[in-house]
Amino acid sequence: MQENAAMGRWAVAALFLINGFNMGAWAPQIPKMMERHGIDSGLMGVLIVMIGLGAVSAMIFAGKLIAAHGSRRMVLVFACCFIPMFPLMILMPSPWLAVPFLIGFGAFGGCMDVAMNANAVSVEQKLGRAIMSSSHGFWSLGGFIGGAFGGKAIETLGYGGQALAVAALCALTLLVMARYIVTDPPHEAAEKPKARMFPPVPVLYLLGAMALFSMVPEGAVLDWAAVYVQRELGANLTEAGLAFGLFSGAMAVVRFMGDAVRNRFGAVTTLRASGIIGGVGLVIGALAPSTEVAIAGFAFAGIGVANMVPIMFSAAGNYPGLPPGSGIATTTMIGYAGYLLAPSVIGFVAQYVGFRYTYATVAILLLVVASLAGRAKAADGVKG
Repeated sequence: MQENAAMGRWAVAALFLINGFNMGAWAPQIPKMMERHGIDSGLMGVLIVMIGLGAVSAMIFAGKLIAAHGSRRMVLVFACCFIPMFPLMILMPSPWLAVPFLIGFGAFGGCMDVAMNANAVSVEQKLGRAIMSSSHGFWSLGGFIGGAFGGKAIETLGYGGQALAVAALCALTLLVMARYIVTDPPHEAAEKPKARMFPPVPVLYLLGAMALFSMVPEGAVLDWAAVYVQRELGANLTEAGLAFGLFSGAMAVVRFMGDAVRNRFGAVTTLRASGIIGGVGLVIGALAPSTEVAIAGFAFAGIGVANMVPIMFSAAGNYPGLPPGSGIATTTMIGYAGYLLAPSVIGFVAQYVGFRYTYATVAILLLVVASLAGRAKAADGVKG
């Protein structure tokens, strides 16, 4: 069982990598799609919100399906449905024909996210040690690879070739690693996640809002950094891909160190410092006089943002008097709503005031989280 769990640890890492790789590869496709279809950031925001709506709507049902059938079975179903969505939405001849696949991309990607996190918990239980922070590091690593090389791949293979190559690589990875995904038994009461979804504990909703404020910048950089550096700073497509790629890469590196950092300095201090670093990085990106400075600012922001959400989830899961799943479910739903839906709002706002003011405003959210860091003290109950 220990050998199976050890391989299961790498299998779940591959799942996080696949999910992040798709999201990273999507980032440099956004300005290309706008150019190809002749649409502005406002209309692109409408298309992006389809991804968010699909994800948030589907995630409500993902927990119950996982409880009934186990995370292994459901993560395979969700992954197999998720992988083809990317090339399908990219290859559609009009933005409106892409809408069903944008919704599917969000829905299956969001459900896969819930299932792979559940499977990571199963691996932790089998191994007897924490792997969650580094699992999220693999998501960021996938985002870095997809974003950093996605622009160059589009220039070399074309927008359709890049999308098909991404799907092929992900399908091959899933095929190789599927046999190692650990099996967890279905929960006896599939209704339990629903019953625990919204406990009457105000602090959990504050933690959820803090998670939302922490995830908005990640979504903002994912969906709009490439457009910002291209349109307002004159970056080429490869540089545009690096704007999100280096942000995600910085997050990956810091997330791999996340448990050690938090154990050394404590959750509250780590969260406060992270919020300040992330906010400063976004301000640098917003005020940057050149593409290079903006990319460096986004990378610095990635260092700060990296461990904020894991700390929030830990605090919710360790809140006194509540089962871990109950607190995490509430905080996760609120947090992901910000990550998935806020980028569309940012697109609308940026259409009128520009991305510089928009990113500067988003930076304020991280500083608000830093000021409320004491609310996450329950996370210090975890020693990874």
